[in-house]
Amino acid sequence: MTLSLKPITPKRISDQVFEQLRELIFRGELNPGDQLMPERELAEALNVSRTTVRNAINKLVVLGLLEHRQGQGTFVRRQDAAAQNVVAMAMESQGASVQDLLEVRMGLECNAAALAARRADEKDVQFLESSLKEMTRAIRSGRLGTQADTSFHMAVAYATKNPLQIYIMRNFYDFLFVGIRESLRQLYEVPGNLDLIVAQHTAISDAIRAHDEQAALEAMRRHITFVVNFFKSR
Repeated sequence: MTLSLKPITPKRISDQVFEQLRELIFRGELNPGDQLMPERELAEALNVSRTTVRNAINKLVVLGLLEHRQGQGTFVRRQDAAAQNVVAMAMESQGASVQDLLEVRMGLECNAAALAARRADEKDVQFLESSLKEMTRAIRSGRLGTQADTSFHMAVAYATKNPLQIYIMRNFYDFLFVGIRESLRQLYEVPGNLDLIVAQHTAISDAIRAHDEQAALEAMRRHITFVVNFFKSR
């Protein structure tokens, strides 16, 4: 039996730059609409060539995570139109509802929470807690905290160490927090819901920090069930 094996080669520098920038986007440190530093500054900060930075950025543009704006620079892409989002297109073509989406989230995110509890390192936990603090700060200042909420759930996905989970969740949240923004505003503006949401996220974060897979799964299940029941009652 003859196998087509290829020699192992070191990971290209541009791939390392790509992964680092992608991580900043997925973790919510770079948010939709944020402008990237100029290529020259990025190259200096990363101690690589401008060509290396350009290759990494172009790859992110192809994936739809970044966009070039003529005469302005490079920005984290907003998923403003359903046509730009695979999940949104699938929902539209199948006549799916918000509740259908939430049922899928139930499976994806409960499993993600359990995997995150198993695999999360200290950096992952710090991102979770940072997002939770920002969410609380936003709510106390009279804002909705939806971006911090998004970052929290992306931090859970990232802690799974599963790149496909991360990519799928990115598409879900582009749709969930943009495509149905008005519905989410209803959820966050009902008096009493905000404290419950913060408590639910805190329970998820605490379980992941404790590496308690079952507790993390159940905490996420309670959170999404709360959202499902809210929309059922509308």
